[in-house]
Amino acid sequence: MRDTEIASKQHRLLALQQELLGGRVINKKEWAARFGVTEKSIQRDLDDLKAFFAEGRDGREVLYDPGARGYRLTRQQTSTLTNSEVLAVCKILLESRSMVKEEMFPILDKLIQGCTSAAHLQQVEALIRNERFHYVEPHHGCRFIESLWQLGTAVKEQRVLHIRYRKMDGTLCDRVVEPVGILFSEYYFYLAAFIRGIDRQEHFENPQDKSPTIYRIDRITHFQVTDEHFRVPYKNRFQEGEMRKRIQFMYGGKLEKVRFVYTGPNLEAVLDRLPTSRVVGHDARGYPIAEAEVFSGNGLDMWLKSQGDWVELEKTTDQKESDACPQSGHGVQ
Repeated sequence: MRDTEIASKQHRLLALQQELLGGRVINKKEWAARFGVTEKSIQRDLDDLKAFFAEGRDGREVLYDPGARGYRLTRQQTSTLTNSEVLAVCKILLESRSMVKEEMFPILDKLIQGCTSAAHLQQVEALIRNERFHYVEPHHGCRFIESLWQLGTAVKEQRVLHIRYRKMDGTLCDRVVEPVGILFSEYYFYLAAFIRGIDRQEHFENPQDKSPTIYRIDRITHFQVTDEHFRVPYKNRFQEGEMRKRIQFMYGGKLEKVRFVYTGPNLEAVLDRLPTSRVVGHDARGYPIAEAEVFSGNGLDMWLKSQGDWVELEKTTDQKESDACPQSGHGVQ
């Protein structure tokens, strides 16, 4: 192949690749006419581009679209989010208000640009533009995303942590902890960890509480992952999913069954707020009676009061041990 032919082919390949990356359809007949070559030449170019994208690991591939009568660059269904899914995730992230702008906005940009086709990119950006402009950061103003991964690795590898923590009153304390899980609830990420070398009688409202202490990650001002490992027997392992269904307010308390009558207009919202809740009957007036297994305490009390007369507490059972979640309570700092 002569140098001029090689240059011509390279030019076509770059032009075709740019069109495909832009989400546009390649019609062989039109492109053959544009470059003054045969349709077979364009087909060979497309075959080269097919092989190129097939070598990548992002799931993109060049396929013929019968409806558009041409070739387009697509992604395998399981390898990326759809436009609707990207929009949903962006909306959830913005509503969470869990990060400062310097951490939140790059994540949104990467989601949109990495998972949205060029043809729909501007539409997704437009649908979140107003919320993005009016985004209100959490008041702590801390960046913690990188720390989140390091702490998660410590949880997975069961490594002891040395942490410096700022309590709600502003005082600092040093702790040696065994991290067992990461949780998210209403604006904040939390680290669940067992404290080493602490007098439970002196520092815990419930010294018999055998579950981990919950630390807000943005209040961890410094931490060190050590080389020391700890071991948790499998039957006693911390299960974020099970505990998360019962901890709705990130306050300490006992694991109890709460039974109440709901007289308000939106029972579904209450059942969603307490994932373990279920309707067990109706009272004489016809209002539903619901029962939920939750960690009681200040958080639950505040939520019940926020419902006003719509929630009538019927009874609370004695502390209950859960087979699915062996911890019977938790402390929050």
